[in-house]
Amino acid sequence: MPLSPNLRGALLMVVAMAGFTLNDAITKYSSQSMNMAQVMLVRGAFATLFVGSLAWQRGALVRLRSMLDPLVALRVLSEAGGTVTFLIALAHLPIASVSAVLQALPLAVTMGAALVFGEDVGWRRWLAIALGFVGVLVIVRPGFEGFSAYSLVALACVACCAVRDLATKRIPKAIPTLLVSTATALAMTIVGAVLLSPMGGWTPMAGKSTALLALAAVLVLIGYQSIIMAMRVGDISFIAPFRYTALIWSILLGLFIFADIPDLPMVIGATIIIGSGLYALYRERIVGRRKIVAESTGPTMVPDGI
Repeated sequence: MPLSPNLRGALLMVVAMAGFTLNDAITKYSSQSMNMAQVMLVRGAFATLFVGSLAWQRGALVRLRSMLDPLVALRVLSEAGGTVTFLIALAHLPIASVSAVLQALPLAVTMGAALVFGEDVGWRRWLAIALGFVGVLVIVRPGFEGFSAYSLVALACVACCAVRDLATKRIPKAIPTLLVSTATALAMTIVGAVLLSPMGGWTPMAGKSTALLALAAVLVLIGYQSIIMAMRVGDISFIAPFRYTALIWSILLGLFIFADIPDLPMVIGATIIIGSGLYALYRERIVGRRKIVAESTGPTMVPDGI
């Protein structure tokens, strides 16, 4: 019996989250043997090759001057900030903790859209946003035992990614998505090269390390394509909540690969964030909108500059 479009979309969303989270796990593992600038450089080079080849095959590189569009530039710059802060946080925090903080991204995008674009956000969704950031504070726990400054770095990643998604929303539709992704991947490669010396220089790489970073780039591409297909085959309001399976994947990978056991504040905070996000999605469905939170579960939902 064939699956319904919504179930196919949900399954594709779960696959996308698995791809992104496996990429994160490989990145964190690689950071044990090299600095994050080198990870950005090598993984970005593979990503530029893979995404650029796909973009060339689909004719998305015909208008290269579109890369100079100010909104594309803003997106690339904010992506660079998001990627750098994400990788720094990932190197020093459990993967589940970083993932839990990033679950606040749709709420941050909704807030930004209301403040910057004047999007109509009712009091119920403002309440959901406020509760979501209370959940972030529970995870970050400022001023309490167990606080890590790298939690604030993860929060800075959310801010950068929110700016990125808001810029993406205003990029002219005539500019192909694959062209933007190619520009982003290339920019991340360049940023990695620039930061390589300040962050400790080049570490000789074994074949295994190179293969793992190539695999990480492939996993991001798989996640990227899966999420696009998910958005095209099903109802966004049904599929969007399945983005939160990323937290399940991150907890499992953190447990089995890094022996990280989530503590109680992380579990409580993540529950609050996810609950707030799901309620915001529910309110959008009730009022007949499929706007900011649902859109932020698209291909720009995580740092994709790798």
